[in-house]
Amino acid sequence: MKLIRFGEPGFEKPGVIINEKYYDASSLVDDYNETFFGGDGLEKLKRDLESADLPEVDQNVRLGAALARPSKLICVGLNYKDHAAETNAAIPTEPILFFKATSAIVGPNDDLVIPKNSKKTDWEVELAIVIGKKASYVSEENALDHVAGYVLHNDYSEREFQLERNGQWVKGKSCDTFAPIGPFIATQDEIADVHNLRLWLTVNGKTLQDGNTSNLIFNVPFMISYISQFMTLLPGDVITTGTPAGVGLGQKPEPWYLKAGDVVELGIDGLGSSKQTVKAYNGN
Repeated sequence: MKLIRFGEPGFEKPGVIINEKYYDASSLVDDYNETFFGGDGLEKLKRDLESADLPEVDQNVRLGAALARPSKLICVGLNYKDHAAETNAAIPTEPILFFKATSAIVGPNDDLVIPKNSKKTDWEVELAIVIGKKASYVSEENALDHVAGYVLHNDYSEREFQLERNGQWVKGKSCDTFAPIGPFIATQDEIADVHNLRLWLTVNGKTLQDGNTSNLIFNVPFMISYISQFMTLLPGDVITTGTPAGVGLGQKPEPWYLKAGDVVELGIDGLGSSKQTVKAYNGN
């Protein structure tokens, strides 16, 4: 299945994509949240869809984030060798973990707002994992049993806040609009091989990132198992798995960053694409 949420910000309804058409599933589901993912919601929805007559939704509708705000958004840093190299960082021997505030989550095609006083707002196309079952101290062998599906994420980052302002990376990762998620969650059966997906990103039509999940340093089962040794993963939680080379910080001969008017587009095989227009902070 492919799960969407649509409508105005704060008033999104759950929906599904069937044969490339959008349908309103709000008669079957309250929302794609911890209760849904943790309560056999996917299997129940799959069964209900066999007999449901759902209203079609105009595809020009705004898409919200593909899931309701989760309990946590956990990020894995420097998880592609080429990205570590371009940022002059050592290859991690264990996953680097940090949090991104869930208040940063927006719809896949919502505007990116450059934060107040930002000079170094950067882009990062990433594969994200949506947890489908509570996970605590799970093994790698059983890790995929805890996955609801996968989704496209742009892990926007303010590099000065992240790297030059002391403390943890969270300051540079958590600004409003810094986590567009979607357009849809694809359940596991929709993805033939999560470790062989092309992911790409352009700025103003120029391709800057063009990678493949086959180059992940730590693969999906390992990341889920590893993180679950330190915290309980709840249904609906999101793990975002790192970005390949091509970010603004790594541009040669000099880094460069986003400015108002820029257009960022990104996508992953099987997970669709998203588009953000960059706007300046205006105090609202």
